[in-house]
Amino acid sequence: MKPAALIAFSVVAAAARAQVPWLEAEPPRAFGYQVGALVQGRVIVHVPAGWTLDAATLPAAGGHGGAIELRRIERRERGESGGRRHEIDLEYQVFAAPPADRTFEVAPWHLHVKGPTRVADLRVEAWPVTVAPLVPVEVSPRRGLGELQPDIPPPRVPTRAIERRLLACAAMALLLLGWIAWPRLRALWSRERPFEQAWRALRRLPAEPGDEDWRAAVRSLHAALDRTAGETLFASGLERLTAARPWLGALHADIARFLEISRREFFGGAPREAGDAAWTLAFARRLRDAERGVK
Repeated sequence: MKPAALIAFSVVAAAARAQVPWLEAEPPRAFGYQVGALVQGRVIVHVPAGWTLDAATLPAAGGHGGAIELRRIERRERGESGGRRHEIDLEYQVFAAPPADRTFEVAPWHLHVKGPTRVADLRVEAWPVTVAPLVPVEVSPRRGLGELQPDIPPPRVPTRAIERRLLACAAMALLLLGWIAWPRLRALWSRERPFEQAWRALRRLPAEPGDEDWRAAVRSLHAALDRTAGETLFASGLERLTAARPWLGALHADIARFLEISRREFFGGAPREAGDAAWTLAFARRLRDAERGVK
């Protein structure tokens, strides 16, 4: 065909195509996708004057459960020689995660363009999309790449400072507890000590007590000496008492005097001497102080 004839044929073909709607498709690349990837494609529709694009035949975004789903669609329109140009951008997303390379298809669809006397059906062909797996089926046996790996141990948190604070708080709490408990424990222990009990019984003894009060006071103090000695105390056992209880050594003579007072009261029949009651009360206090360790 001569160049002049070829030019004339092209002009006639373009003029004929300008009288009917037609489309151009710009498909996405067919490979290099993984799950979650976006797939971009474009369709350009040329609509002659007097024709209109039926927007109801455009695909709708959304869908559930498909390997590749349409997520977004945008349409732009502008004039061109002999009609209108519609540019349709489509964005799909891959939801399939195959174990090996697999080719999926974006389903074909149809557009309707309405003319003065008829409706033209334009078909957008399927687009192939190859999706690769996230990891290969055969994984290298090197450490860190196997199918199952041991759990990663939790990171170690430095606790030395926390432990020191806890120990300091525990020590302060123990000291505070001891400070609170010591008076109560001391009072409880004091109630169990023989001379402490005897002193509480004698401390209200009047200077000149009656016979019954005097005999009760002597019995209380004698009972405290017996408990401390671990036996009924007589003058013959005084050396054993002071040897077993060295803290009573300084009161050896006083204990001997009291034993004599006790003997006269209960066995001698002699009346008590003046000042015996006051001396016995002071003696009971000295015994209590010695029991407490007070000098």
